[in-house]
Amino acid sequence: MTLLTHWPLAGLRLTTPRLELRLPDLDDLAALASLAAEGVHDPAVQPFTAAWTDAPPEERARNVLQYQWRCWGEWQPDDWELGLVAVRDGLVVGAQGIGARGFAVLREVTTGSWVGSAHHGQGLGTEMRAAVLHLAFAGLGAQHAVSGAFSDNAASQAVSRKFGYREDGVERHVVRGAPAALRRLRLTAEQWRSHQPVPVTCEGLRACLPWFGLQ
Repeated sequence: MTLLTHWPLAGLRLTTPRLELRLPDLDDLAALASLAAEGVHDPAVQPFTAAWTDAPPEERARNVLQYQWRCWGEWQPDDWELGLVAVRDGLVVGAQGIGARGFAVLREVTTGSWVGSAHHGQGLGTEMRAAVLHLAFAGLGAQHAVSGAFSDNAASQAVSRKFGYREDGVERHVVRGAPAALRRLRLTAEQWRSHQPVPVTCEGLRACLPWFGLQ
């Protein structure tokens, strides 16, 4: 018996021209925590609905670890959150998540990501999003993917435009004690097929399908 016998998600690999996305092992988690501690964005802004990046560096690192472990421990086929690390030339550069509830019926996923500050401006966020959209639409048969970004998060909105997302309404949140508008974005399978700027390959998915609520 190996880990893959009991946890086939550990064998899932998504590959883009510059990145490999995979479920992190303990060394990957240590690198990801250190990356979060070093900084994820300009501290003058808060681009996330959860203010985890406002915490001190050591707390940010711990929060990243606990979030990943919580995703593992709470995984259910009808309620899952897949947290992947993005690795470039052996170096962890960011985190990419994809999740769903009732996926077998709704066929809808949500995505979210962050890239270490030292790796901004290199188009890595686009490749990371491409990887999980390929997993969702080509691998799992999703019909919709949903994302969102605050009105001042131009970088995230630019990535979404590359894939053909369309406006899906506005949510109001409290960010650092003030109101902020989150613009919801939706991508259909048909729109995705027309906007695939990055080639992606997927390995190890077949054994994982029951874990996503699929046969």
